[in-house]
Amino acid sequence: MGKSDRSKEIKRFALGAAFAATAGYMAGVLTAPKSGKETRADIHRRVVASKVEAEKQLKRLHTQLNSTINDAKGRAGELKGKAKAELEDATDKGVKAKEKARELLSALHEGDADDKDLQKAIDEAKTAVDHLKNYLKKDLKKA
Repeated sequence: MGKSDRSKEIKRFALGAAFAATAGYMAGVLTAPKSGKETRADIHRRVVASKVEAEKQLKRLHTQLNSTINDAKGRAGELKGKAKAELEDATDKGVKAKEKARELLSALHEGDADDKDLQKAIDEAKTAVDHLKNYLKKDLKKA
């Protein structure tokens, strides 16, 4: 199993563990001997906390994308031919993911963001960062 496969496996495990923990928490909250008002307040606090954490994660990824894109643009000037075209393509995808993240962060502040959109933007930003970093590592080994 390659390093990338192992990393993906770890990420999937972590996501599964987070989902299981959230499901367990929700089951506990819903079966706890509390009033409906208290239960709804607990659920609301948990949803808000999850959204805040997702927003922090998206902000970190936006910053990582910005830095990695700048590295890639600097490196692209040193390359030629197919390698340059591949790096420029990866950089373009990174720029699009960064813009989507920025737009979603703005929508979050306005209260117009959907959880599915938020998770999709996080996934796309992670993919773009990983792709650019892997390409830069691969390219540096060739040099």
